[in-house]
Amino acid sequence: MKKLLLATTIQRTLRDFLLPYGDHFRAQGWQVDAMANVRDPFPAAADHFDHFYAVDWGRSPLDPHNFARTPNFVRKLVLRQRYDIVHVHTPVAAFVARFALRRLRAAGKIKVVYTAHGFHFFKGNSKIKNGLFIALEKLAGRWTDHLIVINEEDYDAALKYCIVPRENVTLMPGIGVDLSQYSRDAVSDAQVASVRREMGLIPEDRYILMIAEFNPGKRHRDAVRALARIEDPRLHLAFAGQGPLLAETKALARRCGVEKRCHFLGQRADVPALLKGAAAAVLPSEREGLPRSVLEAMAMGTPAIGADVRGTRDLLAGGCGTLVPVGDTEALARAFHAVFGAPASARQHVRQASEKVKNYDIERLQKMHEQLYAELLSPAPAPREKKR
Repeated sequence: MKKLLLATTIQRTLRDFLLPYGDHFRAQGWQVDAMANVRDPFPAAADHFDHFYAVDWGRSPLDPHNFARTPNFVRKLVLRQRYDIVHVHTPVAAFVARFALRRLRAAGKIKVVYTAHGFHFFKGNSKIKNGLFIALEKLAGRWTDHLIVINEEDYDAALKYCIVPRENVTLMPGIGVDLSQYSRDAVSDAQVASVRREMGLIPEDRYILMIAEFNPGKRHRDAVRALARIEDPRLHLAFAGQGPLLAETKALARRCGVEKRCHFLGQRADVPALLKGAAAAVLPSEREGLPRSVLEAMAMGTPAIGADVRGTRDLLAGGCGTLVPVGDTEALARAFHAVFGAPASARQHVRQASEKVKNYDIERLQKMHEQLYAELLSPAPAPREKKR
């Protein structure tokens, strides 16, 4: 039996992205275990993985727990379980786990794969921060058998900075989206009516949906300020998510005079229904890897608006949505107004996006992972080219 360990910094990453991979490889006869921090637990992990291991690491790179007892815990676990592949996701888990396993990997006892969900260095960031994160990625690249990146900018950067040898880098179209779940046909009109009632909307009202954790990089404030530029009382904003800036965003909505047109819905399990009912989805964030919320909007046939940054640009370029400069609330307001009433341009974006999103189907991504794992475990892996 082949053995796979999936490691992420927080359990939410497992819950939101990796459960289908646990199911898929277990169905293929693998033992699939998972590792994430002790916070934010979700009981459903037991249904998708053979074992779950809680580890004491934090989201901040400066968390002292990351290099106290955690590397030793990871190393002993991998030795005991004799995994064939450890696949790490998210920056802290990826760095700490690769550091812990560097000698085992050098001895040929383990294969280590890293999926970068968006490098911490990126165009527009400060040169000092970029320099630091490039150095760290190059260091950890020495402990990595294969690097997966999920957008064009990161692929180009991985090659430019020689993070790993060229033949050990693959560009994959994200982590995948379940096109059977994110489909307009899978959501009833009654479900849409229910979310509209929850927000107290009347038939003439329409809403734009933002799905994102309330943290500074997502720039919820831009969406609120853009709404404030539109006086039409029929246009609303709905926010799905939680996070440290939730209260601050609510206060901004009050100051801008749009409190009654902003709806804070919390963490949701009915995202397809919210998307089907929305006039558009928006993501004004300043940094993305390959945003899941935009992919889901594309799959649901909902017009998408996003800031012109890596990842979002990969998805919406080519007439698949509307891109606006980061922080340009006037341009964002114009985009809001353009989709209000679903004009022909928005419908064209939806048609283009519905074709493009087929490349991001979860089943296609699972097969790409199967191929990669098979090549890593074969005696003489064939050279790999850039994948799309």
